[in-house]
Amino acid sequence: MKPGVTQDVYGRPLRNLRVSVTDRCNLRCAYCMPEQDYVWLPKNDLLQFEEIEALVDLFLDEGVDKVRLTGGEPLLRRDLPVLVKGLAAKSRIRDLAMTTNGVLLADHVWALKDAGLHRVTVSLDTLRHDRFAKLARFDELDRVVSGIDAAAKVFGELKIDTVVIRGVNEDELVDLIEFGRGRHAEIRFIEYMDVGGATQWSMDRVVSKAEMLDALAARYGTATPIVEDSSAPARRYRLPDGTVFGIIASTTAPFCSDCDRSRLTADGMWYLCLYASEGRDLRRALRSGASRVEIASMIRSVWQGRRDRGAEERLATGARTPLIPLDRLRRDPHLEMHTRGG
Repeated sequence: MKPGVTQDVYGRPLRNLRVSVTDRCNLRCAYCMPEQDYVWLPKNDLLQFEEIEALVDLFLDEGVDKVRLTGGEPLLRRDLPVLVKGLAAKSRIRDLAMTTNGVLLADHVWALKDAGLHRVTVSLDTLRHDRFAKLARFDELDRVVSGIDAAAKVFGELKIDTVVIRGVNEDELVDLIEFGRGRHAEIRFIEYMDVGGATQWSMDRVVSKAEMLDALAARYGTATPIVEDSSAPARRYRLPDGTVFGIIASTTAPFCSDCDRSRLTADGMWYLCLYASEGRDLRRALRSGASRVEIASMIRSVWQGRRDRGAEERLATGARTPLIPLDRLRRDPHLEMHTRGG
């Protein structure tokens, strides 16, 4: 570990910051935004690009070297390439990435590349139009595929995230592997998680990592685990034909022990865990005139006291139900998955 990296009480470093640039989205995915109405963050509360850069600089001082732009849907934030350019100019950011649903990606991919974005991850849960419409409320499959094709050409490679839900899309694992293979895209299958807006979640809808591996082995043969020194959430595997894919098993095999991620919402609330119910208001500190030293001290002390092991604690729960009741979600939009960036 490089000198100066801030660590929590378990020795986990502060290395990876996810920055939500908006809570708005142009889809309504069932595991993220399943309800009809939402309480949106006030627009005046959203961090300006200069404020985001100022806070990112403070996180870089504490050891962060990976920054991922998220949403909502980040491409709904006007002039996003301007922010990307500002962040890309910071040499201490070793990995600058963005997660998008891909609907608007084809129109912006060159501007993002030219601005200095390193990598793109696209969310894609199904290759079937009827299922896409059922999952996301709007059938934007063709535009997402166009965005993926454009990103593959411009960036050379990309990752595709797929949330696997029993009774919805668990029969498409092979189809998605084949889809990614032709686009230099690494598929990452994600176990359905009981976080934020997943109000329809139940344990019997979770397709486990073991089940996914068995399903893929039936088609390709046994996948071999790739041994690597990484704190990334996906555990990666290689099929007998050489194809690489990943599985994020947050529900059945949590990786809290080496989690180095935290999340900054579009209005400046900092959350240390995806399951956390409370965050720290960095926007208020920034706009109240707190000094750089004072805000840096706040970030450092909060992380040093971090004890979050949310996914492990949920796994230990006997009768597991959705994490946050709907009425509480509507009272506090910060608890929503689409607000804190997944």
